[in-house]
Amino acid sequence: MERWRALENAEKYLVELIQRRDTRRIQDRRVLFLLWTLHQLSKVYRLVVELRVLLYQHGILRHHTLGCQVISIGNLTVGGTGKTPIVEVFARDLQKAGRKVAVLSRGYRKVEPSLAQRLVNLLLMREGRRPPRVVSDGRTLLLDSAMSGDEPYMLATNLPEVAVLVDKDRVKSGRHAIEHFGCDTLILDDGFQYLRLKHRVEIVLVDRRNPFGNGHVLPRGLLREPIRQLARADYVFITKCSAPDNAELKQTIRRLNSRCEIIECAHRPRYLQNVFTRTREELDYLKGLPISVVSGIAAPDGFEQELERMGGQILHRVRFADHHRYNQQQIIDLINLSQSLGAKAIITTEKDAVRFPRLDRVDVPVFFLRVDIELLSGAEDFNACIARICFRPPSTPTPSS
Repeated sequence: MERWRALENAEKYLVELIQRRDTRRIQDRRVLFLLWTLHQLSKVYRLVVELRVLLYQHGILRHHTLGCQVISIGNLTVGGTGKTPIVEVFARDLQKAGRKVAVLSRGYRKVEPSLAQRLVNLLLMREGRRPPRVVSDGRTLLLDSAMSGDEPYMLATNLPEVAVLVDKDRVKSGRHAIEHFGCDTLILDDGFQYLRLKHRVEIVLVDRRNPFGNGHVLPRGLLREPIRQLARADYVFITKCSAPDNAELKQTIRRLNSRCEIIECAHRPRYLQNVFTRTREELDYLKGLPISVVSGIAAPDGFEQELERMGGQILHRVRFADHHRYNQQQIIDLINLSQSLGAKAIITTEKDAVRFPRLDRVDVPVFFLRVDIELLSGAEDFNACIARICFRPPSTPTPSS
């Protein structure tokens, strides 16, 4: 446990460091050397990423096609853009419009086979033959969050008629969805950088509050690709907007991509749901309520500010690294501390809630905040996108390489 805590602390420190825009006040030579090293590595990473894109664009590396509609929903930066609710909206609307939908995810930080098992699979060439993990077949929830990853589990829970599959090889999981579940529409969760599978619609999310980080690619910044790669997008969703007044950001996007549709949206809180009993409370429940807040997400500031905006009085806050896997003792300690401080509830995110262990006794109620997407502008473009996907005659869904 101490080793994992040390790793999480190191991860949080690095994330905070690489997000700094002004490094002129840093005096520690070790930190300055670390930043210089990260900057040089970023130059190498940038060249590799752009070379890879060029190789796919010129057909030297080959896209795979599966004979069905493929929608990619992703981002340029690492974490924090609010991607999962957007995936959920697309999957639900496409399913309601008559498509047979599967969401394909890598399942970040899911439980992996042991190193020994991975070596055996590699030596015996089993990896390509191993079927993807099916989180949901569109009827039944089949895996827990540890085996699937928190976002795929959350999607499978909220989308009972949509198949959700997890595998780093999305070509393989796409074939499985077509052959076993009869799917005709595949949504690539976090798919912008996954170029092996040919995308018909490219959707990129940009966080209004921190669109492109400090402008550097990994590991000196949070960008997965140089900003100019936004030119590949068909639709750009500006997320976490307070109002449709993002003229400067939209001008920047237009300079990078003159053809894409721009849709502005907000993440709106809807209700509180008890993590253990599943009972719900209206948002007014938070007004004047003393609370503790716990989260393991990429951008906790916005979540905490939203709770305060709704009237919650935060007495204690705990921030873990993104995708933190909670253990029972951590939750018990948090409950005991919250009770001693006089907190009347503990609030977390929906993504965190799927990683909470079960408890027999809970002396302070624990709720997650349910958040939905609200389109502020560009709703007609969103509806047109759904219509084009649904009513354009798809190819025969027979996978090919």
